[in-house]
Amino acid sequence: MSELMREVAIGSGAPAVPAARRELAPASAPVLPTGSLARRMWRLVVVIAAVDAALLAFTSFIAVSMRAWLDGMIAPSQETLVFSINNGITPWLFVAWFCCLVGFGAYARRNLGGGLEEFRVVAMASGIAAGAGGTLAFLTQSYLSRGYFIVCFAGGTAMLLTGRYLVRKVLHLLRSRGYLQERVVAVGSPAALGEIQANFDRLHWTGYTLVGACLPGSAASGGAALPADVHGVRVFGGTDRLVAACEATGADTVLVAGGGHESAAALRDIGWALEGHQVNLVVAPALLDIAGPRIHMRQVGGMPLVYVDKPQVSRAQGLLKRSFDLLVASAMLLAAAPVMLLAALAIKADDRGPVFYRQERSGRDGVRFAMWKFRSMAVDADQRLAELAAHSDTDGVLFKMKDDPRVTRVGKWLRRFSIDELPQLFNVIRGEMSVVGPRPPLPAEVEVYPAHMHRRLLVRPGLTGLWQVSGRSDLPFDEAVRMDLYYVDNWSLVGDILIMLKTIRAVVLSRGAY
Repeated sequence: MSELMREVAIGSGAPAVPAARRELAPASAPVLPTGSLARRMWRLVVVIAAVDAALLAFTSFIAVSMRAWLDGMIAPSQETLVFSINNGITPWLFVAWFCCLVGFGAYARRNLGGGLEEFRVVAMASGIAAGAGGTLAFLTQSYLSRGYFIVCFAGGTAMLLTGRYLVRKVLHLLRSRGYLQERVVAVGSPAALGEIQANFDRLHWTGYTLVGACLPGSAASGGAALPADVHGVRVFGGTDRLVAACEATGADTVLVAGGGHESAAALRDIGWALEGHQVNLVVAPALLDIAGPRIHMRQVGGMPLVYVDKPQVSRAQGLLKRSFDLLVASAMLLAAAPVMLLAALAIKADDRGPVFYRQERSGRDGVRFAMWKFRSMAVDADQRLAELAAHSDTDGVLFKMKDDPRVTRVGKWLRRFSIDELPQLFNVIRGEMSVVGPRPPLPAEVEVYPAHMHRRLLVRPGLTGLWQVSGRSDLPFDEAVRMDLYYVDNWSLVGDILIMLKTIRAVVLSRGAY
């Protein structure tokens, strides 16, 4: 799949960059594959649609075969043939399913490769197709096995979502290597351009590359001279030079950010200027770290209003999350009991020291509690912390050292697969922690927190969280804090489940664990 998508990303017969465009491009501009992004993305959509069609066909085969196997009255191969011939509604089910995927935007370019919207659309389209198929079978009195129906749609939806996940990973890899990049000319204030550049650099897998910028206003308006570049990105002039900037850089998208327009009329003029050009217009509202479900659009007299729901802190403290914690923690304790027993025996046999390590941490609302872990360091680890403080590998108040000499031989293995964290399940059951949440900080860390970081303490700390599944100890401290604050404000039960699934992958790969 990766080789096929690489060919799609590169394309064939891409025209060379015109000399005029090369002359206008800044020396520091990134080198990107040439050719129409729309054409290359269309090829990608065709590949994804072909993958979906193949998965639906395979699902149909599995469902028919399983139905025949369960029947058991005649040979499976004969039953499969009879069932396929007599059940004339089956092909129409998949036509309707595929149409639902198309109609709900499963192949829309804006939904590919980022965010949960792509998966939500696939799941919703599959649910509608199942409902429509069942209704059609009932109205036409068609012979449709219930077992076949359940296996077909349940299995098919799971396979479609898995296929999209794998395609997304290949797409992210291609984008990280410079393919399928969307060239962006940004319009905004220098501060806003700096934020855009930082986000694009941090999220390089999203496929956006800033190739030029225009500052608000007009270069010919008699104002102060415009800088030649901002944050390493060439400034082509004011908004009156926007079309020229797009032509010079081969831009696919114009991004209007903070300070990019003085009025609604100015933004309308930008849209009019781009009319007739194959360039998308995107407006970035000044909203950071707000999950999609909290944002709603409403038209009022031709004016689009963005409604933002309140932060989900109260829900993250509610009965639903607590019930979920108790259920998951109890199940995990039962499943992990043998591993925990082996870990305890290994720790005791290693240096005859205590099996568990208790450390005071700050929980919800700053209430302190004793957090339990399997001991992975030498007995005198706390006394040796001061001599190692200057060797911390983090850039914040958290101490973390990649090659910490205090870690024991057994402790290295416990940390590598996060087995040392399993006793914290008892903290979850006691209500001091949650299965998913921000990292439980030390009281000394809380004392030096800036004001905004105290928001992390509004919910119970977690056994795992966004920062753990995004790099764990390899993640910069400021980025870990940003993710914790995002989690607090945008909590959802589905989000917790996704974080738990990603935690399994992070633990197996031992990424950032030390």
